Amino acid sequence: MITITACMIVKNEEAILARCLDSIQKLVDEIVIVDTGSTDRTKDIAKRYTTKIYDFPWINDFAAARNFSFSKATMDYIYVADADEEIDEENQQKFLYLKEAMLPEIEIVQMYYTNQLQYGTTYNYDKEYRPKLYKRLREFTWQDPIHETVNIEPVIYDSDIEIMHKPVTSHAKRDFHNFYHVLEKGDRLSSKLVHMFAKELFIAGNEEDFLEAGQYFLELQKDTSRTAEEIGYIQCVLTKYARLQEDLSLLMKVTLKNIASKASSEVCYELGEYYYRKEEFEEALIWYYNAAYETECQLNIHYAGDYPLHRLADCYQAMGNEEQRIAYKELAAAWKVPDEGMIERS
Repeated sequence: MITITACMIVKNEEAILARCLDSIQKLVDEIVIVDTGSTDRTKDIAKRYTTKIYDFPWINDFAAARNFSFSKATMDYIYVADADEEIDEENQQKFLYLKEAMLPEIEIVQMYYTNQLQYGTTYNYDKEYRPKLYKRLREFTWQDPIHETVNIEPVIYDSDIEIMHKPVTSHAKRDFHNFYHVLEKGDRLSSKLVHMFAKELFIAGNEEDFLEAGQYFLELQKDTSRTAEEIGYIQCVLTKYARLQEDLSLLMKVTLKNIASKASSEVCYELGEYYYRKEEFEEALIWYYNAAYETECQLNIHYAGDYPLHRLADCYQAMGNEEQRIAYKELAAAWKVPDEGMIERS
């Protein structure tokens, strides 16, 4: 049977830490907790479960804190836990079965992350795979009898274990602050972070967040090394920013470029919002329809689903077309987020 270290980074988690640790303490052989500056009872609670508690000065870098926690692990595998997670009894049993039957060649185990949509997280599905269990030491081996190469692709197993994500508050404001910190240092956001920044804005951001972030995205669009996909994310944010700013020139520049390449649901929806607020309902209908039926979302699945469907009903109501209003209200009410999202492996 394999051995497992649970690694956590925490800060001011006294309200939920025991709930998480109670659910994993029988599953793992070692618990490592790295505290990044708690001022509450977090460390006192942690001491009930482990002696391996370390302080790590917060430097606005989650990766640095995670790497430090990994450096303290000593078991075969590392399970990455967050304080706002919980594993119920059924999935604890699945975890133990996995622990007993784990094949040594498996390097990463993905588990379902559930309960996502309830708390405004940066995910579009209620149930998605996440890599959660990692082999601590990786062995590199050569493959192919000729033109031999070192195998660098990890062996990943998709388990049926479900982890409940149960935060007590949204992390969006904290995340936006960290994005701004990286940009203000002059660091370049990776492709992944551009995507996550834009995605979190569209899922959890309010108008104030878009107005603040827009200034940064205006700079991001000047980076000529960005991929077409990244440019699409940037255009989505700038479209909403331009609409909120009532900057018609910027709105036209950004949306026309987006539509000329690969139009996104978010951009079409925001064009619908522009015309809707001007009470030009026939124009708004065109763009809401395109958002719902002719394009794909890039950041928030609702922009290709119930959001434009509700707006289509609103437009028809304003135009006095009761039959169409009812039809689109029913479509909006019947629309559901797909049950499950899968992580794409590059």
